[in-house]
Amino acid sequence: MQFIVDVLYNFFVMSSIYHINKGVSKPIVFKGLKAQYIAYLAVGLVALLVAFAVLYICGVSLWVILPLVFGLGGALCFSVFRLSHRFGEHGLMKFFAKRGLPSSIRFDSRRLFTGLNGSTIHSSINHKTAYHG
Repeated sequence: MQFIVDVLYNFFVMSSIYHINKGVSKPIVFKGLKAQYIAYLAVGLVALLVAFAVLYICGVSLWVILPLVFGLGGALCFSVFRLSHRFGEHGLMKFFAKRGLPSSIRFDSRRLFTGLNGSTIHSSINHKTAYHG
């Protein structure tokens, strides 16, 4: 009897004291979609629902609306799953950030570098728009 009491005590009391948060730093995954791609798919599907409602209210035939909405929905799902598998959680942001970097930087004068001493290097770089590669 004491064994059962100890087991129940350890299960209920000790588990409430020591919380183990497994997978805290892992991204949210839903049916293969990672992180922000879940939101992209949800927003796209809501936009398709609104487009269906607007076209139906405007009087467009269902024979036109349904293939259009299903085709766009299939393309949306395919593209979002493809982006999710290609780039992962942060890869799409890194891809667009890398595209925004200049391929090269050209300086017409060495004056910026020759006029610096140790104390003005940090203030000059922080106050001017400089590329840190």
